[in-house]
Amino acid sequence: MHRGLTCGVFLAGVVLCAFAGAVAADSENDVATGERLAAFLRAGRNVISSHQNIINDASMGDKNLTGQRVTDEALEIFAKGDPAPENTFDAQDKRLFDAQVAALREVVDEHQKLINTEGVGFKGFIPATFARLVNERFEEKVGNEAKMKVTAPKDLVRNRKALPDEWEQQVIETKFLAPDWPKGKPFVEEVSMKGRQSFRMLIPEYYSKSCLTCHGQPKGEVDISGYPKEGGAEGDLGGAISITLFK
Repeated sequence: MHRGLTCGVFLAGVVLCAFAGAVAADSENDVATGERLAAFLRAGRNVISSHQNIINDASMGDKNLTGQRVTDEALEIFAKGDPAPENTFDAQDKRLFDAQVAALREVVDEHQKLINTEGVGFKGFIPATFARLVNERFEEKVGNEAKMKVTAPKDLVRNRKALPDEWEQQVIETKFLAPDWPKGKPFVEEVSMKGRQSFRMLIPEYYSKSCLTCHGQPKGEVDISGYPKEGGAEGDLGGAISITLFK
């Protein structure tokens, strides 16, 4: 994940119905799939963000923040986004969505010992780490069909696993950082990736006020996770959700 974001929600893209890149009519289903995967990842990240005070409460033992509880709360947030009804999913959509839900639940359950540790304050189970772990588990389950990553401009990356690949970096530099690029507008394109025709989608994310605790001013000051702050401002590009669907 890019530079350890401890905020759960960026100022998310507000124009998810408008796209750039070469998108044929038969790619509309891929766009919808990408939107759903990104929306649920954001929902889960939001839940982990909202419970940081509990997670980092050194006086509490069992916090009842189980994988099932986080999943239920994430699904509730996801449903408020008015996604397509699950009964309209095709077979692949259902397979990918079920894998993502399972990945979220498993990651939280596997970190119960850490979450419930008494006598320790900051535990490092922040939204950024959570999202990276969920995406990695998702790839373990359905990596032959799809993969997800949260990346960012290279100068904002803390974890090398989140470094943008060549395609992601080009989109960030030539599209998202361009002064005339509409804020929140994703970029989608069909490209060849590792010898396979692939649908790729990159969704920009921007710092919200809560992100600035770790990524704002003063630049260079060490944040709670031990990294220097980037000196960002509310509304600055902070990262991007990358989704690949293999054909």
